[in-house]
Amino acid sequence: MKTVKYIYVLLLLTTVVSCKLDEIPVDTATKKAVFDSENGMQLYANSFYDILPSPDEGVFTKDDLSDLVARNGVDNLLAPGALSPITSTGWSWKDLRNINYFLENAEQSTVSNKNNFIGLARFFRALFYFEKVKRFGDVPWVEKTIDIDNDAVLYAGRDSRFDIMDKVLADLNFAIDNIELESDPSSTRITSNVARAYKTRICLYEASFRKYHKSYQKEGTAETWYKEVIKEANAIKGFFLHESADIEKSYRSLFITKAPFADETILAVTLDANLQVFSSANRRFISPTFGNRPSLTRNFVNMYLNIDGSRYTDNPGYKTQTFSDEVKQRDLRLKQTIRSGDYARTENGVPVISPPNFSQTYTGYQPIKWSYDERFPFDDESRNDNAHIIMRWAEVLLNKAEALAELNEMTASEWAVTIGALRKRAGIPQNIANTLPTVADPYLVKYYNGKFTNAIMLEVMRERAVEMIFEGLRTDDLIRWRLGDMFQNVKFNGIFIPALGEYDLNGDGIMDVCFYQGTKPQSTTKNIAYVQISTGNSAGQVQLSEGDHGELIWNPGEREWQDKKYLYPIPKTDFERNPALGQNKDW
Repeated sequence: MKTVKYIYVLLLLTTVVSCKLDEIPVDTATKKAVFDSENGMQLYANSFYDILPSPDEGVFTKDDLSDLVARNGVDNLLAPGALSPITSTGWSWKDLRNINYFLENAEQSTVSNKNNFIGLARFFRALFYFEKVKRFGDVPWVEKTIDIDNDAVLYAGRDSRFDIMDKVLADLNFAIDNIELESDPSSTRITSNVARAYKTRICLYEASFRKYHKSYQKEGTAETWYKEVIKEANAIKGFFLHESADIEKSYRSLFITKAPFADETILAVTLDANLQVFSSANRRFISPTFGNRPSLTRNFVNMYLNIDGSRYTDNPGYKTQTFSDEVKQRDLRLKQTIRSGDYARTENGVPVISPPNFSQTYTGYQPIKWSYDERFPFDDESRNDNAHIIMRWAEVLLNKAEALAELNEMTASEWAVTIGALRKRAGIPQNIANTLPTVADPYLVKYYNGKFTNAIMLEVMRERAVEMIFEGLRTDDLIRWRLGDMFQNVKFNGIFIPALGEYDLNGDGIMDVCFYQGTKPQSTTKNIAYVQISTGNSAGQVQLSEGDHGELIWNPGEREWQDKKYLYPIPKTDFERNPALGQNKDW
């Protein structure tokens, strides 16, 4: 929709004279042209799409701040002393002003289906406030355009985050009931199903926030929100898990197609070379100098099941298995998420076998999920035109499964159509995929520090991690589960190295990387990558867990977690402008 939206907004700006959408339009004739016309209201409503994630950085960059991704440098949230009221950002209300102006005028419109457009506006208002509540907690609820001299609103205090979320839920329900478009073959327009899908995401966040952030004493209200997740997931119709003719491509094909697969994609942004609208996926995942150079951790790769449905970490020797062996006979999503086995890229269309490239990856687990296999021009320029997926059916299934697990209502039949269906697409035999777990995985119990011990919930968490990696949900998951300390404490570990020396990572008989300490050796293999192993633990260096062997350990720099970071501080300039806002605890 964003591709189409750019055209719409150009038309709107032409129609609406010189009015800026973040100011109060005063031209009566212009207002009449917009709000007494279905076309005018549609054009205006398309301006709201700017609230959706930008396709340039994309949802695929958000997981860089998580426990599963080793990256270059440390985010301001975790770097000691980096986040403060002086450096905090995000207290912007321009988008809300635009929405509220529309709502005020749309209510007075004579257009017969005005509630459709009001539903669209309230959907986007719900998204706006959800993001504000996640970031700041209590925020002011404003439902009218603020005049410049309206001190009662401009200098008011904040409203309870829980009251705000009740209003968010009301907005979502109104949107679901009134948005006329139920489905969209392009997967780019806001439909009632999009509103339902977002409701499952938002209600799941709120339910688990209330359950696990016990200091708010709202645990007793979590159940209602979990039930809303299940109700709305059940109401969504017409979506399925996408499957290609080749099962080994079903998962990844979702993320490297120009036109979204409408069977699974609920909402996406389509990109357009003619309009110069691109994303930077290849550069961010492959370039050694552009972006955060994200690499997956061994802790995460260990979560993938074996292809027969058994747990990889039940193998007594899994801790010392080398890369070329550990990626074999695993859940098919693994080889569709990282470079492994016979993975090949192309250069001007010519296939080139491509093992993990240690000039680009810190851990050896190099992502391919969102990246084109063709090198030119995508690796060197931000020119990806594959669809930017924002919401898909798999997430709805996971949201529902988690709510069922939390309410102890998961049944064998519900498991089969949620977690079982996802595992079946990943190549796991159906009878195994559909079997409800009864014993908690000790690996996952330990990974989550004993906070989660329910067998079903842990398997839902496993599935959520492997299915949704690099789709922008992991940071929020850790926050809502109150696992913030994992941002600081998890090791960014990589492949296991039995000894210093050269290694063939993909089993083609050619050495791909040489790990060394001290003087750099000379290899007879052309284009081999060299990785110097540090004997210390300095920031920006790689070491081995046992000194001269063991897991690779990447140190991005010092990370620090404090519980006050569950919320960002109110920016200093905004607090000084309006002291009634107060400040978040301990900031």
